[in-house]
Amino acid sequence: MTSRTTAIDYVEDVSPGSGALPPRAWYPSSDAKSLSLNGSWRLRVSPTIDAEDDSFAEPGFDADGWPEVTVPGHWVLQGDGAFGLPIYTNHLYPFPVDPPHVPTENPTGDHLRVFDLPADWPADGGAVIRFDGVESCARVWLNGTDIGEFKGSRLPHEFAVGHLLKPSGNVLAVRVHQWSAGSYLEDQDQWWLPGIFRDVTLLHRPAGSALDFFVHASYDHVTGEGTLRVDSDVDGRVTVPALDIDVATGEPVTVPVQAWTAETPKLYDGVLATEGERVPLRIGFRTVVLEDGLIKVNGKAVLFKGVNRHEWHPDKGRALDLETMREDVLLMKRHNVNAVRTSHYPPHPAFLDLCDEYGLWVIDECDLETHGFTEQAWRDNPVDDDRWTPALLDRAARMVERDKNHPSVVIWSLGNEAGTGRGLTAMAEWIHGRDSSRLVHYEGDWNCRDTDMYSRMYASHAEVEQIGQELDGGTHKRRGLPFILCEYAHAMGNGPGGLADYQRLFETYERLQGAFVWEWIDHGIAHPELGYAYGGDFGEELHDGNFVCDGLLFPDRTPSPGLVEFKKVVEPVGIEGDGSAGTVRVTNKQDFADLSAFAFEWSYQVDGETVESGSLSVPALAPGESGEVKLPEPPAGGGGGETQWTVRASLAAGTAWAPKGHPVAWGQFAVAARPLPRVAATDGPVLGERVITLGPASFDARTGALRTVGGVAVNRLRLDVWRATTDNDEGAEWQTDTRYAELWRKYGLHRMRHRLDGVELGDDALTVRTRVAPAAWEFGLATVYRWTSDGNRLKLTVSVSPEGEWTVPLPRLGVRFGLDASADRVRWFGGGPGEGYADTKSASQLGRWESTVDGLQTPYLRPQENGARADVRWAEIGGLRIEGDPEFSFSARRWTTEQLDAASHRTDLTPGDTVWVNLDHGLHGIGTGSCGPGVLPQYSLRAEPAEFSFVFSEIS
Repeated sequence: MTSRTTAIDYVEDVSPGSGALPPRAWYPSSDAKSLSLNGSWRLRVSPTIDAEDDSFAEPGFDADGWPEVTVPGHWVLQGDGAFGLPIYTNHLYPFPVDPPHVPTENPTGDHLRVFDLPADWPADGGAVIRFDGVESCARVWLNGTDIGEFKGSRLPHEFAVGHLLKPSGNVLAVRVHQWSAGSYLEDQDQWWLPGIFRDVTLLHRPAGSALDFFVHASYDHVTGEGTLRVDSDVDGRVTVPALDIDVATGEPVTVPVQAWTAETPKLYDGVLATEGERVPLRIGFRTVVLEDGLIKVNGKAVLFKGVNRHEWHPDKGRALDLETMREDVLLMKRHNVNAVRTSHYPPHPAFLDLCDEYGLWVIDECDLETHGFTEQAWRDNPVDDDRWTPALLDRAARMVERDKNHPSVVIWSLGNEAGTGRGLTAMAEWIHGRDSSRLVHYEGDWNCRDTDMYSRMYASHAEVEQIGQELDGGTHKRRGLPFILCEYAHAMGNGPGGLADYQRLFETYERLQGAFVWEWIDHGIAHPELGYAYGGDFGEELHDGNFVCDGLLFPDRTPSPGLVEFKKVVEPVGIEGDGSAGTVRVTNKQDFADLSAFAFEWSYQVDGETVESGSLSVPALAPGESGEVKLPEPPAGGGGGETQWTVRASLAAGTAWAPKGHPVAWGQFAVAARPLPRVAATDGPVLGERVITLGPASFDARTGALRTVGGVAVNRLRLDVWRATTDNDEGAEWQTDTRYAELWRKYGLHRMRHRLDGVELGDDALTVRTRVAPAAWEFGLATVYRWTSDGNRLKLTVSVSPEGEWTVPLPRLGVRFGLDASADRVRWFGGGPGEGYADTKSASQLGRWESTVDGLQTPYLRPQENGARADVRWAEIGGLRIEGDPEFSFSARRWTTEQLDAASHRTDLTPGDTVWVNLDHGLHGIGTGSCGPGVLPQYSLRAEPAEFSFVFSEIS
């Protein structure tokens, strides 16, 4: 019996490929000619791995009948499904796990591009064709000649083709397989999207052109000098006019410089000139070391305020253009983000250029994840199998060599969720040997055998504090290393909660050097019927639902409330005040820059309205310094209302990333507290035919239910404890004690029943006694509604007493009622302008705000509890004014909580004939239980006795 060998064996070969040139430094341009091969290509997709022969690669092949697709692009996001559909899994492989084999049912896309050389294309020298990203395996022909094949989807591959080019009619053929042995190394939490999704470029290589080069640009923080040395495969000269540098390659030179940091991203323009090519350089001087158990840059420990960034566009997937990448960087800078982990692969190289230019610390992560092997206890994991080590080393080298000249890259990451093994050790050793100027990260190495830092995902606040106090144990080496949370604060749906509590820990303990939110953007795919689609919406055999929608941005790059909260929590200036003393304490929370870039302003509010404002003189405090600043005398005429100071920091001048006046930080502090609403009970309830009247209100005589307040109809006002569960309420399958939604539904909190126990007419009050409880359980809430009036206003006091044994927190505690659909405009005095919950309201500013009912909604991709405004003193809607005692949370929507809870997509929500209003005494916190810790105890809404009041009046 003989074994079968086919022309497609390369697909299942564990090697990285054949024919490609050695990896080298990436640079966007030089004076050598180049030709972009992006644009319209012909495509034929076959359902199996060997459905077609190779004849399409021959010159003269007639592909006029093939449809066209755009490159860069994914074929499953083009053609309205004609080429196949996307697949989303978090970690399960969407094919049988039998490494290195993949199914015969392997969608294969044959791509064709015919091109002519420009008229001025040089006749001498060579040429290379460069692929910046192809998923997951490609074989390439030029003019009928097989030039090689490769794996490593998010990594560059170049092939020498000068000898094959002709002036016109060049036929570039690329066969792309969706699955390959390389797919076992690319099990990242994202959509599986085959195609040529990054640039394809033809590069002229003149005689004597630059090959690979390494820009070493260190900084001595003691002397203020930088040392530059450019090692080059081809001899040449390096010039940096601004520094009067003109030296040979390989020769070091030391001069006074301004250092590069994420806060002060100083770049010097230079040129590497070889015999045949001039390559522009952008040089940033900085030194990264592990010293005193800390990650230090230019002699100072840094605090990462970071995000994990997948590449994403709702129409184009991972095929990002430069302007989309720039938009990401600008949004990060404008929201006080200072660091990016390129989860879980090297990004398009132009993104790193932007990080250099605008200033972001970067953890550059290798294109490696084998997460699906957890399902078999890591058995056969490629990273612990020597046969796969060449592929791992190839991936490490292609990342490091491509990106080594970026000053923004301060840490190399071996990959993500790939277990442990010899292959990772080999990668770490190679990287340490090749580039000693950066540190190495890998979260899965808890013993820190191969890494320069201790890294974790989703560790609880309590554990993070233990680590900060160096009480976490572990190996001797680990105890001496800095700690980062490479993932935390899972930003899925409403949330993440607890950001401020984490940040207090990071700012308290030196060993804790910050964290990276998971993640930057929701991976919703634009869909004509669903708005945005997520896992399961394309009929996937296996999928993980909306777990792919866990970003601080919505797919259209609109910031979510989570990003607004993050901006506030990590702001670079701390502003705390003592309203009674009339002082403000300003702290510079930056690592390198003083406060000279910021202008400060004070304002004074009475009952939420600013009555006076002015500039505030704050010294240019050095990093880490604090100072007390005297505020002006408060304006006269507070009038017994609630008064407060607000101090803001904004950009004093425009920068590359934001205009002058862009808000950076703010603080508020009270002077005089709010006088609580008082209603003297002067009117008593009057029983009429089927109706009870009390002041401006009418009630049903039989049930005591409120019907009207003045001329405003009120429908079904009663106690409410249910909320449409959030993704964080739902929790993750591996969690047992923080899956609140499952517990709430188990105990029937979504189906509470209301029993009327009595309607009592007193001399000055109408009292309605009820019991609110779920079917099948003996516990409940004894609830008393007590109504009083002073003739013009109506006061409701709600008293709640738990009965029986409550073992779960309440989702919410308050009242809900309906108003006519014409209710639209909303005004309120309280937290805003956006939503806020117990553990997500750091960014909630106290003031007077306005919105429409629709404007109150937060459009999470999977509908869920949203839109509550926190710490509300009063709200006006639909002709009603509502005042709270104490402050309350307010929300209003055009569908019921139950309809919101049942919806899978935004398009499932249809406005009804009622606006439903919630006035909440309490809301259970949000937490980050969709992947991380649940709600902290101080934000849990325990079932315990409570009393709260609302005062209703008709707006004349």
